[in-house]
Amino acid sequence: MPEINGLMKGKVCLVTGANSGIGKVTAQELARMGAQVIMVCRDKRRGEEAKAEITAATANPQVDLMTVDLASQAAISQFAKDFKAHYDRLHVLVNNAGIALSNRTLTPDGLEATFAVNHLAYFLLTELLLDTLKASAPARIVNVSSEAQSSGKIAFDDLQAEKKYSQMQAYSQSKLANVLFTYELARRLQDTGVTANCLHPGAVKTNFAQGSTGFFGMMLRLARPFEISPEKGAETSIYLASSPEVEGVSGKYFSKKQPKQSSTVSYDPAIRQRLWEESARLTGLKSRIED
Repeated sequence: MPEINGLMKGKVCLVTGANSGIGKVTAQELARMGAQVIMVCRDKRRGEEAKAEITAATANPQVDLMTVDLASQAAISQFAKDFKAHYDRLHVLVNNAGIALSNRTLTPDGLEATFAVNHLAYFLLTELLLDTLKASAPARIVNVSSEAQSSGKIAFDDLQAEKKYSQMQAYSQSKLANVLFTYELARRLQDTGVTANCLHPGAVKTNFAQGSTGFFGMMLRLARPFEISPEKGAETSIYLASSPEVEGVSGKYFSKKQPKQSSTVSYDPAIRQRLWEESARLTGLKSRIED
């Protein structure tokens, strides 16, 4: 990573899934740039270990840890309240945490877990923190998607995969949802000073989806020889979170720090609107904001 210490001094950055992989590297490099970084992790012990490593590596004491289970909407809502009780600013939100499960699994809310964690958690957390982001403008939202979005389809007639579950289909759907959400969010945030972009990090050598079986597992194994390091994989997330080159840029899909075309369906405004409405319904967004 290039030395750009001080670039993010005075900025408050929140990174989900920050205890390992590209999330950890993203948190570390933002801290190295002088930002106050809030690491969001599910496991407190692993989070504390990663926090200690990042603090030692960057000599930045402003690295904090908050824990939340992103599979639980009640936990996300409580997390947003706790965050606002401790911080009055948020300049960068990096939605990074994700899963890919071999078998259909339900969250505490009775939702299919891949869709819930990979998309609905992005949606709900972002919306609950949006007032703080707007008050801190200029601010940025960075959503980690995947090139799997290119083969994704939003199965509105079976979003919870009750009729049929495929790990690859569930993951691709969630990653397409990330892109659709980003584009619709960017449209809604015009003239607010808050930007929203998404990205493909590349095939990264991490522990993500270890033990996967079937077609998804086979694809992961075939990709192993070509995988890049977490440091390389995090470069686009860090770029979108911090670079002056993308100040004011919004509603784009990036790969290797360059904007590129996402799947054709991702540009369909009707699908974006329908997914937004369904996401708001599944998360009870209105009542949570009013609470």
